[in-house]
Amino acid sequence: MKRLSLAILLAPILISGTALAQSSLRPAIDTKANAIESKVIEWRRDIHMHPELGNQEVRTAKKIADHLRSLGIEVTENVAVTGVVGVLKGGKPGPTVALRADMDALPVTERNDLPFKSVNTATYNSQETGVMHACGHDSHVAILMGVAEVLASMKDDLEGNVKFLFQPAEEGVYDAEIAGAELMVKEGVMEDVDAVFGLHIASQMEVGKIGYRSGPAMAAVDNLEITINGRQAHGASPWSGIDPIVTSSQIVMGLQTILSRSVNITQDPAVVTIGAIHGGIRHNIIPEKVEMIGTIRTFGDEQQELVHKRITEIVTNIAESAGATADLKIEKLYPSTVNNPELTADMLTTIKAAAGDENVISMPPITGAEDFSFFQREKPGLFINLGGMKKGGDPLTTPSHHTPGFYIDEGGFVLGVRTLSYFVVDYIEQNK
Repeated sequence: MKRLSLAILLAPILISGTALAQSSLRPAIDTKANAIESKVIEWRRDIHMHPELGNQEVRTAKKIADHLRSLGIEVTENVAVTGVVGVLKGGKPGPTVALRADMDALPVTERNDLPFKSVNTATYNSQETGVMHACGHDSHVAILMGVAEVLASMKDDLEGNVKFLFQPAEEGVYDAEIAGAELMVKEGVMEDVDAVFGLHIASQMEVGKIGYRSGPAMAAVDNLEITINGRQAHGASPWSGIDPIVTSSQIVMGLQTILSRSVNITQDPAVVTIGAIHGGIRHNIIPEKVEMIGTIRTFGDEQQELVHKRITEIVTNIAESAGATADLKIEKLYPSTVNNPELTADMLTTIKAAAGDENVISMPPITGAEDFSFFQREKPGLFINLGGMKKGGDPLTTPSHHTPGFYIDEGGFVLGVRTLSYFVVDYIEQNK
């Protein structure tokens, strides 16, 4: 009986020891990541000064490819238009781990007074605009370039391979049907991969901290287009027409009941937002039609299907009740970013080792979207958030992503290099 009890007590320890295996390469990674900090900052500032929109990242891609080749890494260019893929083969056979960084900037004019401020301009959607890395992709690229240099310097000790995915057009492109991660997947970049990791800098999370979430972490995003067809009439005699403006107003309010009455918000949130309504040209004319556009955010395929079904029912039936007709289009863009629960559990100790227990935050779902989700649909993946706000900063007043004042504290880059490098060596240790 005593022997049985001892075995039972030891079993969790042995299981835990296997699941939480850590690589002996961590100390070397720490040293190398610290030594490369100034390079990573320099790369980031150069990329920040020369931002490029989606599928136009020619200069950025060349900088990446030249760097990877200098490290002895196999390079393939022009993947998914302007993407770069590098393969580092370890000294011994083992699993292949993919790491991803997105490269594109946004049509935003920068307002920050920085020595490396962007002054680039471009034509976007037929309009002249400033171009800015207003989402931190310059940081992602620089960090992954640093990881490549760190891991290449110890390739003889790696029992597996590393695939570096430098992805274009994460923000999408208005003049192409498929962009970014989805196109990279279609071109086969995930076929020989066992697991994939990525990070996103967070301007409103304090530097030195890492946020993670198991399961659905970021929302699926879909575009919504609605046209309500009525019958034009004089504004003084509305009974002689079918008013698409009143009907559209009822639809907007009806759509809000999806969130309050159809979605179980104790499990995951959802968002249905109408962002624009266009109809009519004169104060005393009821127009023939009204056009609306909006965005849908959901978590997981089941919730997405439910919300789409309710939108269709509400739009169609309210229009019919008014004597109008509705043309409805829902365009799926990015699926929900879902962190593989088993992989997340296995890597949680790795995250804590990189950042310190006190700096690791279990995050609520984020209604923003990420096309990293396409990689996760192919193989187990984990996507984390890396703090980029100055210490002591106020997240409520710090400029958010996609704004002209977006700013990143570069003091967190070493943690990004260390964490992604840890992911590689610890995953290999646990799966060799």
